[in-house]
Amino acid sequence: MNNNNYALIMAGGVGSRFWPVSRTEYPKQFIDFFGVGKTLIQSTYDRFLKICPPENIFVVTNEIYTHIIKEQLPDLNENQILAEPIMRNTAPCVSYGSMKIAQINPDATIVVAPSDHTITNQDAFIAAIEQSLKAASENDCLITLGIKPSRPDTGYGYIQYTESSLKTDEQIHKVKIFTEKPNLDLAKSFVQSGDFLWNAGIFIWSAKSINNAFSKHLPDMYEIFHQGNDLYNTASEVEFIGNAYLQCTNISIDFGIMEKADNVYVLPADFGWSDLGTWASIYDIAEHDYVGNAVIPSEKVMMFNSSNCMVNVPKNKLVILQDLHDYIVVESNNTLLICPRSSEQSIKQIVADVKSKFGTKYI
Repeated sequence: MNNNNYALIMAGGVGSRFWPVSRTEYPKQFIDFFGVGKTLIQSTYDRFLKICPPENIFVVTNEIYTHIIKEQLPDLNENQILAEPIMRNTAPCVSYGSMKIAQINPDATIVVAPSDHTITNQDAFIAAIEQSLKAASENDCLITLGIKPSRPDTGYGYIQYTESSLKTDEQIHKVKIFTEKPNLDLAKSFVQSGDFLWNAGIFIWSAKSINNAFSKHLPDMYEIFHQGNDLYNTASEVEFIGNAYLQCTNISIDFGIMEKADNVYVLPADFGWSDLGTWASIYDIAEHDYVGNAVIPSEKVMMFNSSNCMVNVPKNKLVILQDLHDYIVVESNNTLLICPRSSEQSIKQIVADVKSKFGTKYI
């Protein structure tokens, strides 16, 4: 295992599309959606233990979630938890984490990944990350993992790549363009062309390369975090970050850096990836019975003449469903949601309506 390998896990999102299970005070990255005994962030952490020494894994999250991080990842020390005072999208958290890691090890190579994705082929994932870390340590480049699309999905961003590749690794191609979520016709053309990949939001680079990219493309943000170079990994870090975030613009790493830099490359990969963006994605991954029902957990759920339903209820809850087809049935914290799977996209509006009528008590 290479001691220069580091991981920065992003765990600050809210995930309102999984309401009522995922809530502001306890979002989806801290939930065991599949009843496997591990939450999404615990599974993510365990994957990176096979790539980095445990002391090289850092988690960046909103300060209101630090107590959950400590509960679910007790092996992390205080210095490995980066607490953001306010939400400012992904560019500030990457800049903060990269500067902090560079102060520990200027030769660090870093993988940045969300905490709330699922990977079904662990070996293929680890191989892709290790291949990218090696390439990033040998080249001044910013690498992203691109997932080979299995369908023309309009819920993902796309990456087009060229035949040009890194000199040290012909499998890692130069990125031509990033495209945000396209319409269905455009998504179909992307998949048919064969040179587009889904954007997984997983990045690999050296600390030097990403900090240079911030200096060039987001110089104001670079200066904000560069001023803390003598304070990172000291008792003064928390106070400095509290002031630094107030000065940061709200911008993603994709828009702020990846779409602007000219040294961006992509490794096409296939390791059973899902970003778990909707209940439909949970349904797709979960085990189904012979009529297509996905029930998590299933101990006290009884279904009669029902099919293709997504059911997620507390283990001790007795639930009987009859004559229900293609529905989402979810209960958590005394809140029950029942809606057709075809209208799942309306959940955000449902959450807004509940908040408007009852306040934030149930959100």
